[in-house]
Amino acid sequence: MNATPNSGEGISAPPPHEAYANAPDLRREMHQVLALGAECDGRQARPVTGPPVDATAAERAWRLRQAALMDRMALDDPGPGPVAAAAETAEQLVLHDRRHPDLVAGPHHPDAITLAPSRRLYVRQEYAAWTAAGRPRI
Repeated sequence: MNATPNSGEGISAPPPHEAYANAPDLRREMHQVLALGAECDGRQARPVTGPPVDATAAERAWRLRQAALMDRMALDDPGPGPVAAAAETAEQLVLHDRRHPDLVAGPHHPDAITLAPSRRLYVRQEYAAWTAAGRPRI
């Protein structure tokens, strides 16, 4: 796998307005991400509808949505706090995807982008691929 050190050059992540075109509004997404997090860590039971959910895939969906939410918030308010939160949640998604490469949806694996600022490109790539696939494995 080729890494692109020090930049996101060569990474064809969609721009934010395309990656998040089908995303819920920020307030609704915030509530959904909090609920998913509570389900993933056992603070809240998952509603019993549909087939059982794979815990690893559910955690991945939560990490992806959390990272996308933080990226969107940092785009709206590029101050140090939101940007740091976006970088941290993007890093957590990358770490998860390194352990579970079978869940990566986009064309570039997490190691293709090596610096934290560019990891937000990875989040956009993965969110766009996830929504294009119909948001599977929630």
